[in-house]
Amino acid sequence: MSQENRPAGKADWHGLKPQTDAPLDARDFSRRTLLASERTYLAWLRTGLTALTVGVAAARIVPELSNSGVRWPYTVVGVALSAIGVVCIAYGERRRTTVDRAVRQGSFAEPNRTLTLLLTAGGVLVGAAMIVLILVDA
Repeated sequence: MSQENRPAGKADWHGLKPQTDAPLDARDFSRRTLLASERTYLAWLRTGLTALTVGVAAARIVPELSNSGVRWPYTVVGVALSAIGVVCIAYGERRRTTVDRAVRQGSFAEPNRTLTLLLTAGGVLVGAAMIVLILVDA
């Protein structure tokens, strides 16, 4: 719908119109933020479960398919991935409760930069180790 054909007072958010003409208040933004926080928590949970699954695969399935016969490096990578998964799940819940509390108080909760940096570094190291294992086994 073009600007000139749109009824006055009706916002157009890619075809979506608000149910009322009433302006949004702080509660609307709080609800949206809490729902966004819940979606973020679910992303942390999915990431953690995925890391756990890949950890089991790296430790138990990949060595069976390997030509080298050496299992311990895959076990180390699998345990590291599983540990990352557990941390993601735990931090996701902690972050969700922290953000929930902050939104209800009208403030902002910074993420734990140390933990996110450690998760990033751990992911990079485990990924590099897996690349080395793939290249050595090829």
